[in-house]
Amino acid sequence: VRLRTTLHFESHVHPFAAGTMASDDSDLFNVAMLIDELKNENVQLRLNSIRRLTTIASALGPERTRAELVPFLADANDDEDECLLAVAEEMVNLIGLVGGPEHAHTLLAPLENLASVEETAVRDKAVRSACEVARGMTPEGAKAHFAPLAMRLASGDWFSARVSACGLMATAYELCAGDEGARDEMRAAYAKLCGDETPMVRRAAAQHLGAFAAACESRHVETEMLSLFRRLTLDEQDSVRLLVVEDCAALGRLLPKEACAAEMVPAAKKFVADKSWRVRYAVAKQLYDLCECVGAQVARDELVSSYERLLADGEAEVRIASAGLASELCRLVGPEVATAEIVPRVKELAGDASQHVRAALASVVMGLAPTLGKDRTIEHLLPVFLTLLKDEIPEVRLNIISKLEEVNSVIGVDLLAQELLPAIEDLAEDAHWRVRLAIIEYVPLLASQMGTAFLFQKNAEGEDGELTKLCLRWLGDRVYSIREAAAVNLKRLAEVFGPEWAKEHVIPRVMALAENPHYLHRSAVVRAMTLLASAAGQDTCLRDIMPALKAAAKDAVPNVRFGAAKALGEVASTLDAAVVEGEIRPTLAELEADEDADVRFYAGQSLQLCEIAARG
Repeated sequence: VRLRTTLHFESHVHPFAAGTMASDDSDLFNVAMLIDELKNENVQLRLNSIRRLTTIASALGPERTRAELVPFLADANDDEDECLLAVAEEMVNLIGLVGGPEHAHTLLAPLENLASVEETAVRDKAVRSACEVARGMTPEGAKAHFAPLAMRLASGDWFSARVSACGLMATAYELCAGDEGARDEMRAAYAKLCGDETPMVRRAAAQHLGAFAAACESRHVETEMLSLFRRLTLDEQDSVRLLVVEDCAALGRLLPKEACAAEMVPAAKKFVADKSWRVRYAVAKQLYDLCECVGAQVARDELVSSYERLLADGEAEVRIASAGLASELCRLVGPEVATAEIVPRVKELAGDASQHVRAALASVVMGLAPTLGKDRTIEHLLPVFLTLLKDEIPEVRLNIISKLEEVNSVIGVDLLAQELLPAIEDLAEDAHWRVRLAIIEYVPLLASQMGTAFLFQKNAEGEDGELTKLCLRWLGDRVYSIREAAAVNLKRLAEVFGPEWAKEHVIPRVMALAENPHYLHRSAVVRAMTLLASAAGQDTCLRDIMPALKAAAKDAVPNVRFGAAKALGEVASTLDAAVVEGEIRPTLAELEADEDADVRFYAGQSLQLCEIAARG
């Protein structure tokens, strides 16, 4: 079978344009179509063809792929970034199809072109793919082809090429092991990139300095890399300085403790006082990692004061990032320093004007309790907990409640009890359904920590407590997710406190809701009883739950009936075979003849479940 495929490139027939492929007619035609579509005017067709470059390369074979397909991709001038990005992604998949590691260097030509384009996403992907291809090459091939590629880009006329070179240098340096001359040239080239006149290049150099330093020998890290680091910390562009912040911890891990403290601590202090809030935000995110690098003692002596300054920063974003470190940093510096220097600032943040700062603090402040111990927690942190529990913002109260387990192990929750129930009740009736959903999911955890006697206590008149009413009221919520979560919540409570508690306190109250005039409430009751069946035991299921499900199967509303049909199938797995035959199958048989198609469908499914249970 002979087939000619034509690809026009720069007004002449490209070498890739013609060929003979002996294969099945259909496969041959498909490959020919993919080849033609590589230059189609339709972007989507080009993109689909690029995504199947491996298919084309498999059909062509390694030699023609190297000689025709790869050069075609290198020469193609596609103006669609999406297509260019797809080519960059697919290059890695062609390593085995061009002949393996010995010929993988041929894939660098398209990637070199892509590494110089203006679109950042394309450049970044080309850099990552080029590094992967280089690691798939032979050591000799990497030195002969990849290292020169990195150097060419580093001296490119366009800033985009020099930006990409910053991302390639670490891999190139690593793969040139044993070639001191090439490595010397790369360090010199990287130094030049760090001082480039274009801020985007200096930014890329700052971003990759830690990775490049990690590839360098330790003697060069302590001299040349530190010199580049110092230069970048003085850069006039805050976008460069904030990326240098991330190098503090990265370089610190490569240095001896003494050198790390001597170099990185002054740099961190300088960043904390930087005029740009973005730089201060960056150092707030990195401060704990730097403290780990220099050690607890240096952190206590030198960096705690900087952390205090960040906690009191004028920008809310900086305070948010700093508050998130409170628990970890207190654990690192110890209870004495934490109590004396950090906790006073934490108390101030509890009344911060920004709700986002208070929410960030509420998510971590409970974690301070294990570090401070019982007495310090009661004296210093308990007022903070109580303040945040009364906060007007639901997210703040919710964050505190979600972390109660951490403080429970230190001081218990009795001291928080009087403020806890009102906070839970407020959240349970919040206007935002996601807040209600979150508090429902925490109720079983709170119950296991505080006990049912407290959470579900009756009021002075002997009536059910407010939380008991809420657990039942959620079954009638207007949002389906809340009703479903409420049913699951009752099951989890029954699992925590046992079937006897469920039989006495939960099931009778749920059954009372089965007569509600609204069908959604009755459907929620059916779902709750279904879940409670497995936790309540067979006797309770037969005595209380089965009659209610049978009654629901005769409900006037089809939604309730098919809910009952599904429920009977699920309950069957928890009951003995004789009970299933005598109680469940007859009811399902009636439902299978129901006038509503959905009811019949679910009844049939449940009957199948009964048969599976009987065979099992």
